[in-house]
Amino acid sequence: MSKKALIVWGGWDGHEPEPCAKIVEEMLDKEGFETVVSDKLDVFADAVAMASFDLAVPVWTMGKISGEQRKGLLDAAKAGMGVAGFHGGMGDAFREDTDFQWLVGGQFVCHPGGQIEYTVNVTRPADPVMAGILDFKVKSEQYYMHVDPGNEVLATTTFTAEHADWIAGTVMPVVWKRRFGKGRVFYSSLGHVAAEFAIPETREILRRGLLWAAR
Repeated sequence: MSKKALIVWGGWDGHEPEPCAKIVEEMLDKEGFETVVSDKLDVFADAVAMASFDLAVPVWTMGKISGEQRKGLLDAAKAGMGVAGFHGGMGDAFREDTDFQWLVGGQFVCHPGGQIEYTVNVTRPADPVMAGILDFKVKSEQYYMHVDPGNEVLATTTFTAEHADWIAGTVMPVVWKRRFGKGRVFYSSLGHVAAEFAIPETREILRRGLLWAAR
């Protein structure tokens, strides 16, 4: 029986939620998933529907989530559904909701310098998500985040003094995985807009992370 995934997109248009959701949909379709795509958060509050999904992928920057919607998502994750996402679509969603941030394992707070070139360092090359991927450079937003110390960090980036001298040398997680109840949670801060998934490493890390979260 094929796996079933829910992709929910919306929020701030600057992160191109609909095109990015389409990329995720195409990735999962190629892996044999049955995909359901929605531009509404209401599905999270439908316990029967949520129980049918192996994976949920929020692609929703900022915005608001109701208590009922958030509870439905978290309950499904605790029961064993995977959750996976990237950049602001999961790491900067629902800024006021700390319970959602607890699920994600982090929250965006700044990207000093805006669009800059920076290096992503693979810290767990033996992990299946990162296997064969070497350190690489991207030109994008280098996310400074508040992160959960319980995350299993797979890749990091190191900030310089160029845009904020007081953070020089700060090593920041870029890719991580974690558990939430019985569920698996995967996050990558890469992928500011749809075009960045043309970067092979950015695309492959997300693809593998989606599959890991969905078991």
